[in-house]
Amino acid sequence: MRMITRTPASLHTIPHTSHESRASEAFSSAAEAPSAPNDWRAQLRDVIRSPQALLERLGLEREWLPGARDGHELFSIRVPEAYASRIRHDDPDDPLLRQVLPLDAETDVLDGYVTDPLEEAEHTPLPGLIHKYTNRVLLMASGGCAINCRYCFRRHFPYEDHQPSRAQWQDILDYLRADERIHEVILSGGDPLVSPDKRLAWLVESLGEIPHLKRLRIHTRLPVVIPDRVNDELLGWLGATRLQKVLVIHTNHANELDDAVAAAMTRLKSAGVTLLNQGVILRGVNDSVEVQTALAERLFECGVLPYYLHAFDPVQGAAHFAVSDEEACNLMEALLEHLPGFLMPRLVREVPGRRSKTPLSKPPLSKPTLSKPTVSKTHPGVDAATTDPSASSPAGDEREPSSLNLTGIIASA
Repeated sequence: MRMITRTPASLHTIPHTSHESRASEAFSSAAEAPSAPNDWRAQLRDVIRSPQALLERLGLEREWLPGARDGHELFSIRVPEAYASRIRHDDPDDPLLRQVLPLDAETDVLDGYVTDPLEEAEHTPLPGLIHKYTNRVLLMASGGCAINCRYCFRRHFPYEDHQPSRAQWQDILDYLRADERIHEVILSGGDPLVSPDKRLAWLVESLGEIPHLKRLRIHTRLPVVIPDRVNDELLGWLGATRLQKVLVIHTNHANELDDAVAAAMTRLKSAGVTLLNQGVILRGVNDSVEVQTALAERLFECGVLPYYLHAFDPVQGAAHFAVSDEEACNLMEALLEHLPGFLMPRLVREVPGRRSKTPLSKPPLSKPTLSKPTVSKTHPGVDAATTDPSASSPAGDEREPSSLNLTGIIASA
């Protein structure tokens, strides 16, 4: 089988426009190069790329090597040193390790697990553009990632077919200009922040010139796995745009959020960026109330609000991470006892063909009986509402059971 590498070496090229000289400079192959050993580009270049190197780095037994090699052949390993340093030494059950270590289970072919679980190929009117939702679009700003997560729903995505030419990128910008319903552009990939800052600055400036666009959203894992990615250049182009800025990091466990990540989040907030987190519920990583509670609390300490907790997408090669929807809903119900409402992520599933995320929740145990208030005089001139336990509310005033599910409880907390 073909190994999927998703290396960021061949980054997308964005077209020249009337800003010809700036575009030429921004997309020159020599536009940006590592300036120091700890520069994010040097860290991106020097990631761990083989199962043997990862096992040796973490002091793990060689018994893991055959299975790791099998998984690596299907979807190559990539782990930055900054992330590897947070993984516990000689612990095969470490939750961060489980997210990046290939296993022989990835070679299993199981019914219901597919290469395109979200059917994104059906919503790509142009190469590099996904338009599933009416008022927002997703741009594939890069086909590479700093880290290859074993559960990734795009691990089979044909990035080679979504690397637009200069003319095709102009077509994308024209597409956005022509549809005034579109208010938000999401930069994704891959990871959009593996692209050079000059290139991203040019793209964001071009988006800002489209009058009906209001928001720029960036989905990225890079500030978590290589915190040095949040540099002055990135903050510069983020701060310069007129668009409202939202950056959604991807974190699944509190151990991913060390002091360096916290400092990077502080810098982003200083640039006026709204910070959110989305995670995936993963067996053996974060499928417990204790882990989800610790994650939400740590995110808030870092200035990030929990946003989505995605139900597991049935992507081929990752079935060993699967958590059933029933288990996920039970976990969320228990989590309500440990977190305030503003720290509760929304448990959702992306169902192919639907025009929005689908909230997941448990049905109510029973239809409640509501008491009818009565009015009595407790003091001359003063009315006080009391409850008459024997009086139930009229049928027309009763709430339908569907409105009393877990989603409603979370939203009102």
